[in-house]
Amino acid sequence: MSDDILTRASVPAPANAPANAPSADRPAPASSRQPVRAAVARAAELARDAEERARKRQHVKGKRTARERLDLLLDTGSFEEVGRFAGGDIAAGTPGAAVITGFGEVWGRKVAVYAQDFSVRGGTLGRAEGEKICRLMDRAIELKVPIVALIDSGGARIQEGVAALTEYGHIFRRTCRASGFVPQISLILGPCAGGAVYCPALTDVIVMTRENSNMFVTGPDVVKAATGETVSMEDLGGGRVHNAVSGVAHYLGEDEADAIDYARTLLAYLPSSADEMPPRYAYAATRADRDTAARLASVVPDNDRQPYDVLEVIRCIVDYGEFVQVQELFAGSAVVGFACVDGRPIGVVANQPNVNAGILDVDSSEKVARFVRLCDAFNLPVVTLVDTPGYKPGAAQEHAGIIRRGAKVIYAYGNAQVPLVTVILRKAFGGAYIVMGSKAIGADVNYAWPTSQIAVLGAEGAVNIIHRKDLQKARETGRDVDALRARLVADYQASTVNANLSLETGQIDAMIDPEQTRGAIADALRLLERKRRVRHTTKHHGNQPL
Repeated sequence: MSDDILTRASVPAPANAPANAPSADRPAPASSRQPVRAAVARAAELARDAEERARKRQHVKGKRTARERLDLLLDTGSFEEVGRFAGGDIAAGTPGAAVITGFGEVWGRKVAVYAQDFSVRGGTLGRAEGEKICRLMDRAIELKVPIVALIDSGGARIQEGVAALTEYGHIFRRTCRASGFVPQISLILGPCAGGAVYCPALTDVIVMTRENSNMFVTGPDVVKAATGETVSMEDLGGGRVHNAVSGVAHYLGEDEADAIDYARTLLAYLPSSADEMPPRYAYAATRADRDTAARLASVVPDNDRQPYDVLEVIRCIVDYGEFVQVQELFAGSAVVGFACVDGRPIGVVANQPNVNAGILDVDSSEKVARFVRLCDAFNLPVVTLVDTPGYKPGAAQEHAGIIRRGAKVIYAYGNAQVPLVTVILRKAFGGAYIVMGSKAIGADVNYAWPTSQIAVLGAEGAVNIIHRKDLQKARETGRDVDALRARLVADYQASTVNANLSLETGQIDAMIDPEQTRGAIADALRLLERKRRVRHTTKHHGNQPL
């Protein structure tokens, strides 16, 4: 609450006002001013003092206050606080609960926000805090606006016991209710421990920072007491761990400002709710775009074993070369993120040949599946760029659940009803060809580059299986086995691996040159612009492999 509450606003006197009327230069006599209640003045004083205490406590830790964070997140002057003193006691000098709730704007569009205030009771959550957050979420669902949470909390308030835990249950239920209906973004800007971690875990995107940001179900002290293991907070649940190892988080900010800016950027691509389409942006193609598109002809090597960076391909396709990665540090053999094509926001999924040849493993499968589901929930078309040798083989992958976790990609693509456009850049083998946005699994438009390879198995692997007896016989009779294998591989590539067979059977809609890729994708998105959801059955929901 600002100092304005303590004074009467000064306004110029109307042109026809009496000569002795109050004005900006001649304020009204004290006797004619509306009196300020002592309680209101006390509230304003408490608000000022609380923010000053928060600055002293947070700044020494290299952290911003909850209100400073909201200032960074929201458009200037747009924040409208709800329940400023709820949970407080003005007469007793308690300014309010340990959470700030309200509405503001990001890029001129309304969002609901709550920011936990670590300077008040360690940001812990009790009944008052839970009720404030639940009221905000109920209103956000009603108004169909995104929910952004700025988390910095010591967890459940121990003094309130089960009452505090109950509030987490209420928040979980509302988060599930909002899931897939309005975008939900969590920024972890301090500790988040115990049952509190499941509040962000249920949301669409989790953003953490390199320092001060921690998430764990049980802290280092409990871990040591239970298992004898000594581990630091950073190694147990720091920002890098959850971005690069566990995959819990989706972005690692250099600091709070970077993390908050990432959240603002994501909201620029997402609609306010599932009932709306994503925002559209003005875009005019230039000669530079054509020059950039032409570069694609030289980005992907002819040798199908030679790695390259698929990010270069993406940047040659999307508007201004701007691509916002999601989970950049996790499961590097797959790349996912947001971009625009001709001003239309899209989700991009791509195999990354620079990492394990772009193979699909348990982690990259879950990364792709989760992202496709996010795009499908919020009406973003999915553009898939395929260059993969298949699913990763080996006992370790089988034991880690490659069947169950790999099936998540199938479920995501098979159920998606947003426009799906797929381009096969170089190779698509085996089950990975089917699951990565194939026509058979539901894609709308599929393209392939002229040198692309589509088959059950790569040529060398297929020859080793199909012609194993011929190769063995050649070895026994002293013939040149390598020459025979090379000839058989060449024959297999010419007759089976090339994309012509898929083109002839209708699994590929067109063969396009690399430099035509951006234009072809733009044409496909225009064609599919009016695609809408269709309910095929009366089921409540499917039973996704989890």
